[in-house]
Amino acid sequence: MCIGCSYDTATYILSQQKITIMLNLLSPIKEIMSTDLISVSEFAPLTKVEEIFKENNIHHIPVVDSNVLIGIISKSDFLFFQRGFNTDGKKYDHYRLKTHYVNQIMTKGIAKLDVNDKINVALEIFKENQFHAIPVEENGKLKGIVTTYDIIKALADGNGATNQYLSAS
Repeated sequence: MCIGCSYDTATYILSQQKITIMLNLLSPIKEIMSTDLISVSEFAPLTKVEEIFKENNIHHIPVVDSNVLIGIISKSDFLFFQRGFNTDGKKYDHYRLKTHYVNQIMTKGIAKLDVNDKINVALEIFKENQFHAIPVEENGKLKGIVTTYDIIKALADGNGATNQYLSAS
């Protein structure tokens, strides 16, 4: 940690090269959040969720009503339902996906951030909870989502850490 600075640093030794990665933890979350969102209605059939997860490299889908966040569905929620709450790996029934809807398995009452909340607030929420995505709102409307991947990407991109690591190899 940098005393008197508005940022924290993390230092890593990779392939005998010291790398300092900086991320301004007091920057607004809007600087690192994902804004190209794919969302669903609470009344969408689970076949739509299956399609979104198969076609996109995402793990969380915001559930909205007129761009107002009402819940979130994670890939884990979906897979748990898909397996019929069994751990034996039985093939799921496609009919069940067509006859069940997002509102039956989505998570409600989720943590949310405002676009002007600081990155350190998101880190604290991630640290204290066991989820990996936080929707971000502005004036009550969904504007983005921040994930643990966004934090890692910001750390890696913030100081050229990826290029430094690759050049050390």
